[in-house]
Amino acid sequence: MYTNFVKTVTRTRMSADERREEILDAAVTEFALKGLHGTSTEVIARRVGISQPYLFRLYGTKKDLFLAAVERGFDRVAESFRVAVESNPEFPLAAMGTAYRRLLSHREELLLQMQSYVACADPDIQVVVRQRFGDLYRFVEQVSGANEEQVRKFFAHGMLLNVAAAMDLPTSIDGEDWAERCLCDET
Repeated sequence: MYTNFVKTVTRTRMSADERREEILDAAVTEFALKGLHGTSTEVIARRVGISQPYLFRLYGTKKDLFLAAVERGFDRVAESFRVAVESNPEFPLAAMGTAYRRLLSHREELLLQMQSYVACADPDIQVVVRQRFGDLYRFVEQVSGANEEQVRKFFAHGMLLNVAAAMDLPTSIDGEDWAERCLCDET
């Protein structure tokens, strides 16, 4: 005897805010790998298990979703720096440097950060990225008490670490003496 079984998937009902966070998680992954223009919102919606129209209802446009993901990335860096300084106020630059190195292990977020700089060809994105990077720069200046050269060096070293992490150097430097010198601990 043939019985037709229907598989039902039980999904937990989420609030719009919870769904927005779930979409952001998926967006970070997709935008990190393919950038703003190479990412399909259909793929993001499918990854989360929602319709593309619902994604647009929550975020408006693909650019709005990209910017929300970029903003969240800057928020995480800023919060990490703030917590680091609170835990080690005597050596704020060193504390923030250590905190940033920990963030680099979240490769997708790092790659999204790099994609945000690439997407600055779009004037709307450039405005947000400049503002948020400037906010971060001013925060480091303010809480560190460091001089201009030290702050520039801190950010320059951070960008060097970004490039190294994007190339996955921390896990693949066996026998590459230049990579070991590149990743020296300097903040």
